[in-house]
Amino acid sequence: MIIDVIMPKMGESITEGTILEWYKEVGEAIDKDETLLEIGTDKVDSEIPAPDSGIIVEILAKPNDVIDVGEVIAKIETEESSVKLNSDSDKEVKAVKEEELKKEHKEDLSKEDLKSEKITKAIKMESGSNNAIITPAVATLASQEGIALNELSQVVGTGKNGRITKKDLEVYIASNGKAGLGEINESSKEVIHNPVKFPDGEKVKIDNMRKRISEHMRHSLETSAHVHIMNEVDMTSVVNFVKKEEDLFLSKEGFNLTYTPFIIHSIIKALKEMPEMNSSFDGELITKHENINIGIAVSVDGGLMVPCIKKCDEKNLLGICRELNAIVRKTRNKTIKPDDLQGSTFTLSNFGIFGATIGTPIINQPNVGILGTGEIKKQPVVIEKNDTDAIAIRQMMALSLGFDHRLIDGAGGAKFLLEIKNNLENLSFESLL
Repeated sequence: MIIDVIMPKMGESITEGTILEWYKEVGEAIDKDETLLEIGTDKVDSEIPAPDSGIIVEILAKPNDVIDVGEVIAKIETEESSVKLNSDSDKEVKAVKEEELKKEHKEDLSKEDLKSEKITKAIKMESGSNNAIITPAVATLASQEGIALNELSQVVGTGKNGRITKKDLEVYIASNGKAGLGEINESSKEVIHNPVKFPDGEKVKIDNMRKRISEHMRHSLETSAHVHIMNEVDMTSVVNFVKKEEDLFLSKEGFNLTYTPFIIHSIIKALKEMPEMNSSFDGELITKHENINIGIAVSVDGGLMVPCIKKCDEKNLLGICRELNAIVRKTRNKTIKPDDLQGSTFTLSNFGIFGATIGTPIINQPNVGILGTGEIKKQPVVIEKNDTDAIAIRQMMALSLGFDHRLIDGAGGAKFLLEIKNNLENLSFESLL
């Protein structure tokens, strides 16, 4: 029986996905839940498992193709559900099917394809390395360009397990001034993973994640009327409390107590006082959200992701600590789900962990506000107490609020930022943990 593999829905608002890489080829066997391909959306890249065990008989979409959710992207031939075989029989049936498919495929090959297949086998045998394994298309191109086996082995492969792809060879030909560039079509130029050296410097093709971040940030700047205001907050009491409780907290919870949950806690209290900051705005309609969902900007390899802690207003500080740790860990381990990356109503960007003092973060659409927090530093501060001024060393942190001026005026933004400052400086720690 032949079943369809469809483009899955990776989130409520996601209607399409981009094919990034196929992990299997036509004629190969695959087990149920084994990774079949990798797709990318505007939220996250995800590995897609096979819906059933069988033989891949058709692949209908190429890498970089944008496919609508629900469209068929591949076909898998599975065993008839009515047939019950033992494990040995299963292996025999699968082996027969694989052999039949390979035979049919070879019959359809042209003379050039058969020639390239021989070249591929020769390269495998000569090098004894997976890095030298190439596709028939690569072998054919190498033969056309007169590239010897020993030269071909110098090409850096970007495919699975170091496989040399056609694009890798085309890049090699272009960078070394080889002839035959007229053979390269436009589709082969779209994605270049290897850096190409030119006299004026190194140029690389932007990767999928960076492209999505670029589009998202540009869209935000073009959509919202960005305004930034800043303030300073005395974090001394928070720092002292964390130092006092961190060892006990680690032994109980298994992860470190950080300053971020206290900031989130203070944001939540401020959003309750000023609900218009917990809104979305499309230029015509204002959506006032019932729940407070805080997006957390998380740095990952190659870019930035903003997972979301849902219904923060229903959680105490300990609950926020636990969920923050879990969602950051999943984000950096690349196990985050698309639904976890959407639905935020306000965003926090803590660039202070990288040593930055102050910044002007870009609003995470469709939010109307984002808070940036800088590094906590000891500074001399004038303190007024009992009508007397004194200079003391305090743990100070810069707050930077970015907001959409179409909905929030300067006075409203300043009031909101002051509310966060006051919340942080007047925390009642006894009831928090």
